[in-house]
Amino acid sequence: MGRTPSLRLTAAQINPTVGDIDGNIQQILSVWSKFDADTDLIVFPELAVTGYMPEDLLLNDGFIAHVEEVISLLVEKSATMKSGILVGAPERDKRDLFNAAYLIEGGKIVSITHKVELPNYGVFDEKRYFTSGTRPEPVDFRDHKLGIMICEDMWFPNVSDYLSAKSADFFIAINGSPYEPHKQSLRIQHARSRVEQAGIPLLSVNQVGGQDDLIYDGGSFALNAEGELFLQCEEFIEEFQTFSFANERAVIHPQHAETDGLYQAAMLGLRDYMRKTKQSKIIIGMSGGIDSALSAVIAADAIGADNVTCVMMPSEFTSSESIEDAIDCASKIGANFETVPITGMVQQFMATLPNTSGLAHENLQARLRGVILMTLSNQHGAMVLTTGNKSEMACGYATLYGDMCGGYNVLKDLYKTQVYNLAHLRNDTKPVNALGNDGELINERILTKAPTAELRPNQKDQDSLPPYDELDSILMGLIEEDLSPEQMTARGHNPEVVAKVSRLVKLSEYKRRQSAPGAKLSSRAFTRERRYPIVNGY
Repeated sequence: MGRTPSLRLTAAQINPTVGDIDGNIQQILSVWSKFDADTDLIVFPELAVTGYMPEDLLLNDGFIAHVEEVISLLVEKSATMKSGILVGAPERDKRDLFNAAYLIEGGKIVSITHKVELPNYGVFDEKRYFTSGTRPEPVDFRDHKLGIMICEDMWFPNVSDYLSAKSADFFIAINGSPYEPHKQSLRIQHARSRVEQAGIPLLSVNQVGGQDDLIYDGGSFALNAEGELFLQCEEFIEEFQTFSFANERAVIHPQHAETDGLYQAAMLGLRDYMRKTKQSKIIIGMSGGIDSALSAVIAADAIGADNVTCVMMPSEFTSSESIEDAIDCASKIGANFETVPITGMVQQFMATLPNTSGLAHENLQARLRGVILMTLSNQHGAMVLTTGNKSEMACGYATLYGDMCGGYNVLKDLYKTQVYNLAHLRNDTKPVNALGNDGELINERILTKAPTAELRPNQKDQDSLPPYDELDSILMGLIEEDLSPEQMTARGHNPEVVAKVSRLVKLSEYKRRQSAPGAKLSSRAFTRERRYPIVNGY
């Protein structure tokens, strides 16, 4: 075990915007100026200059040239600053592009470290863009040797073992690590393995914020040379912590419990999607059911109730209780509320297409509601928030161009059973960072009544689907664990039910391809990680 590093380090857990190079640089410069006098080195996340992950923007020569310009700006600025910075950005070397960490100080680039372990699984596709670097040497900085790693390099011993053998004093890992339940514990577990092998401390800095379907939860942390948690930043918000391994243990914020973490991630994902796409208002089709109620509550928590409009569109099949529950929920939230009946519109369509019946008649109602919501969206410049949960999206229990209409779906990666859990959580406690009201926002009747689309008399979801407890258990096995129907049957599930659910999942791929984006909140969402063909004869 080597000496205890005496450098003062600042973990800069920022929220960059992918592609907004100038905005990200201004954020980096602002943080640098604010903390310059009290620190030796400010550590920013992986690809902080571009935001993570820029995807095919990295194939644009002009984009990379812009990155090179702003790196030069940071170098110029460093000549007037007391501290140095470690910042992530792509680096072009002839025909190769590297995922790099720039150490900048005193008017020069001290070092450029290339990422070695390029992830190419799950949501990651780095081998499409980057060349793997060679194992980096420790970097000399103010009488210390820095062992710099980039995200995935920390998850395997290859890079850390080499840096340790070359007498690094401590590790710094910069990250663009997206959220999923229990991910923070897994990060700390891998980091602790690196520390215990090397006997030196480690600082890990992650970004925070929403980017399309990905949520970055922050949670930047440090471990001392014994592998003990020395620092842990807040999750789901920007935070900046300055500390030294030579001093007493720094602030340690607790991790969120699983359900609370899901709510925080959903809220942050929607808030940043709105902010980063420069939208400010949301419209929701309010049915009086649990999905639209929770979607409306999360929307109010994310952007404020004044910016949310709930639209009830009753038909001849809509119960008085559903209307009452929709009004009650919107009132408790403090959202705007409108009622637009569709019975007359349905009758006009039926006059034109008199033989419409059964499923076609049900879907006609859903599509008329979609037309109304999209018209209001155009009229008022507001984004429609669609409300289908993962159980429904998995089984295709949704109508294309109807209830699937919208610009974003905050429930897209939440099973129905999780929707209920989040609703109970929100009723019990107003989450940190929520802009909505306190108290019970979703009434008991919404929480306890049988789910129904109300597109025909006495309709219930369970007419078409198994009970949600059973359904979600089967879906988690088929989707998150990628198990076969035979394996699910071996777990004790009814083989006929498993076969039906498996068939629905397969047949509904074409619907999911046309669905709105939504936050990834599980270990395997439909958007990036599960890539099945639509035409599928297997």
